Amino acid sequence: MSESIGNTGSGMKLHTRILLGLLIGAVVGIAANQALGGDHALVAWVNKYLAGPVGQIFLRMLFMIVIPLVFASITLGVAGLGDLKKAGRVGGKAVTYFFLSTALAATLGLVIVAAARPGERLDPTIREELLQQYAGDASSRVQAAATSTFGIGTLVNIVTRNPVKSAVDLDLLGIIFFALMFGAALTQIPAERAKPMIGFLEALNDVVIRIVGFAMRLAPYGVAGLIFGVTSAFGFHLLKPLAAYVLVVIGALLIHALVSLSVIQRVLIGIDPRLFFNRIRNALVTAFSTSSSSGTLPTALATAEQNLGIPPQIAGFVLPLGSTMCMNGTALFEGITVIFLCQVFGVDLSMGQMVVVMLMSVITAIGAAGVPGGSIPLLVGILTMFGVPGEGIAIVLGVDRILDMSRTTVNVWGDLTATAFVAKSEGVWDASMVPAMEERAA
Repeated sequence: MSESIGNTGSGMKLHTRILLGLLIGAVVGIAANQALGGDHALVAWVNKYLAGPVGQIFLRMLFMIVIPLVFASITLGVAGLGDLKKAGRVGGKAVTYFFLSTALAATLGLVIVAAARPGERLDPTIREELLQQYAGDASSRVQAAATSTFGIGTLVNIVTRNPVKSAVDLDLLGIIFFALMFGAALTQIPAERAKPMIGFLEALNDVVIRIVGFAMRLAPYGVAGLIFGVTSAFGFHLLKPLAAYVLVVIGALLIHALVSLSVIQRVLIGIDPRLFFNRIRNALVTAFSTSSSSGTLPTALATAEQNLGIPPQIAGFVLPLGSTMCMNGTALFEGITVIFLCQVFGVDLSMGQMVVVMLMSVITAIGAAGVPGGSIPLLVGILTMFGVPGEGIAIVLGVDRILDMSRTTVNVWGDLTATAFVAKSEGVWDASMVPAMEERAA
């Protein structure tokens, strides 16, 4: 595409418009909560008939194209690599990076929460109030955990029986496996037979990316609606009793993004972290507003190819994998939340148990759905392993939305860093290939 995703043809850059929408939605939502209350009839009406629908339309436009985009991009990525040995090498590098960076994030979270001990600061009376307030929601999460465990069955189910059903169910792992097989098969048939299918997939990919452009024009309004819904419902009152926990999670996420990932970008990738952030901020804002790695995938792909200059065969291969496997922020959040709730319920963990928490955080983060709240059912499963009642998740549900937005942002930050790392290690991209951003006037 000739037009960068950072520009919309108007005088104000897209990321500025999105941030402005985010700010307006947050300020108006908090003001409505403080002046009228989250359950006031007017606030409810605005959420039901105005802010909610606009936000959901924006989300649905993104989710609408996830499946065709994942299939087309991964298939083209594998076919573009040319041979299965090269695809295996690139995939091996990507998966190794995913595991190591996610383990690093989880370990960082455990160290910080063990030092800060926010669970010991929560008043027992407030704990009981939160348990009662969110008991119903917690019960449904506990039930969902029974069907969301990560084990050998999860690995078997990656090999989908029916790719059409996987598409309907938004089963990205199943679609990714089918696309990998489809792309591998394309490399094994004569080039003249594969050419029409590759041409079709390239056209499909171009069409989907164009739809991303349509969706991003709605992004400032969709973001404002989504944030208004969160802030008008909760305001500040839930942050007060859980302030220490929220600060620990957000602080740890910031340290991982601004320190750990920046070191990787500077040392292993050879790019200035400030330049990298400047080029990917549209994707980060989308991640923050949607709380969905899957929903952000279209924007992330366009960002990697257009704003970073990463070859499509690498971006299209690594990013879809990363959206389901490179969960830096989720693993960090899960580790902190498990230790926090253990502290709240007076459960002391040994060093060996802390290591188990780290490993389980990495594994379940990889198995989590890339949708809002997708990690919560799996998190319940980890809690029960250490004697914390599954219903204890109710304590953090009230503030999970803002934390979900934050950890998804770090997930996507990590995905794009992984993509740049793999591209650099393959010798097909370096920092000098980052395109200059056009300054477009109205």
